[in-house]
Amino acid sequence: LREQNSSAAARVLAEVAKTMQEYPVAFRGARILTGEEEGAYGWITINYLLDSFMKYSPRTNTWVRPEAANIFGALDLGGASTQISFVPEGSGVAWKAASGFTLYGFSYNIYTHSYLCYGQNEVLRRLAKELILVRGELGSALMIPTTPLLLCELKAGNALPESHQQGLRAGTGPCTNGSDLPPTLSDRNVTLEGRGNASGCLAAIRKLFNFSACGQSQDCTFDGVYQPPVSGQFIAFSAFYYNFKFLNLTEGQSLATVRENIERFCTRSWEDLSSSYPEENPELLPKYCANANYILTLLLDAYKFNETSWNNIFFQMKAGSADVGWTLGYMLNLTNMIPAEAPAWRKGHIPSLWAAAVAFIVLTLALGLTALLL
Repeated sequence: LREQNSSAAARVLAEVAKTMQEYPVAFRGARILTGEEEGAYGWITINYLLDSFMKYSPRTNTWVRPEAANIFGALDLGGASTQISFVPEGSGVAWKAASGFTLYGFSYNIYTHSYLCYGQNEVLRRLAKELILVRGELGSALMIPTTPLLLCELKAGNALPESHQQGLRAGTGPCTNGSDLPPTLSDRNVTLEGRGNASGCLAAIRKLFNFSACGQSQDCTFDGVYQPPVSGQFIAFSAFYYNFKFLNLTEGQSLATVRENIERFCTRSWEDLSSSYPEENPELLPKYCANANYILTLLLDAYKFNETSWNNIFFQMKAGSADVGWTLGYMLNLTNMIPAEAPAWRKGHIPSLWAAAVAFIVLTLALGLTALLL
């Protein structure tokens, strides 16, 4: 809904409120979360499920706070936006995109930023538009070295069957308005056929980012957006996980292995892929190459993970035994299930005092029984 204009979003929320009020629930209203809130709540969810904030110690019979190094960062990739949230090194807060939380008596200042129109679906639509603009001419098909939506992995001469070719109306969607397209392209359907050029695919995706706005700065992602250097371990979930799970890249493989496997996948023919994955959704199968190249560009070139810090990213959809997402973090924050104050300690009696109390009770009962018998 963050992609929509305010009036369209207001109409949707009004219908939600109208419907919810028909049910016997304590409805408190509906609003659109900001991207930064979504990122921060995902961060809360991960660390709550992994007992990063507070953990019970059977040895000391107390609740203890784990070391700060156990606090995980969160990487979320949805269809329309992507978020990064983590605790930077150092105690100073010199950034605007910061969220502060007091949890179990401890304060956390996390860096969080959301990039609207950089979710995987919108990126692929934007990529299609850029490729059409580069080609500039319409024919029965545009032979592109990479694919905008579906065709990034095909070798030359191996077109998708007609039922799986991607028809695209140029410039559709909130993030891809057609105002800057030539009149001949703005209202036409085009078919794009991939050519299996993995390096061309990666180069085309990089053009969607304005890296030049950061100059040589290492604390900038793209479009001039400030980001402290990444630090600590991260959980990459949602589309990060689903794409890499399909490619069997969620087992802690090195960056070199990940790159090699993605490039190999991208050069396979459609006939090879469709026969190798007969049960995979034919609408999703041709997207994995472009999605994987986008994930690499986002993590390495934008967020500035490197060969070393790559090993700190864990691609998974569960933390503990529960799914990761922003919804649990929102619920925990809304209901104050993670209190701001530290857990209360209840101090028991020392053993000698407890023994004296038991002895006194036993002696009193004995004397009472004796008095009754006499």
